[in-house]
Amino acid sequence: MKIRDLMIPDPITVTDDATVEQAIEIMQANSIRHLPVVDSNRRLKGFLTLADLKRGLLPYMLGDLTLHDMMIKNPLTVQPDDDIETAAQLIYRRKIGGLPVVDGQYLVGIITETDLLRAFIDLMGILSASVRIDVNLGNGPGSLNRAMQVITANGGDIINVSLATRQTSQRSYCFRLEPCDADKIETALRAAGFEVIAVMQ
Repeated sequence: MKIRDLMIPDPITVTDDATVEQAIEIMQANSIRHLPVVDSNRRLKGFLTLADLKRGLLPYMLGDLTLHDMMIKNPLTVQPDDDIETAAQLIYRRKIGGLPVVDGQYLVGIITETDLLRAFIDLMGILSASVRIDVNLGNGPGSLNRAMQVITANGGDIINVSLATRQTSQRSYCFRLEPCDADKIETALRAAGFEVIAVMQ
């Protein structure tokens, strides 16, 4: 999936000649935490976060800071055709809440940790009616294919499969299925020699 498929296009912005009060009003009025700073041609000049504004508010009130002082200059950016993994890695590793999306120097969107979480939830089918079965597959070759065959042979329609992040030497997988007879599938998996860790319906 590309960033252009997930980003907020034409995001709310503030111009580089705006005041701190204007930036705060825009954030409050629109319930947002990230505000790209652009010039009159929508060229990206900086990036403001609510946390930055909160940190700079007292010095600003004392007359020492301007909006230009508070914004992140030369912020990290991504491009619309970058893969969403690029944005996810940057946001996670840099511990930031969002990234401007640029085409050359021009702002075309914004992508935030909330957008990435929404994509993950959609991808995993977490909010849809489904069944999740966590299975320890061991380390044998072909065990994933065998488990999938057992699931489908017993009426399971697999939505997605993910590798669990448990700290163990054996591979555990989460199978998300369309609504089905989970008890039947669990029994079949156990009969095939797999360890069923959890079943959630």
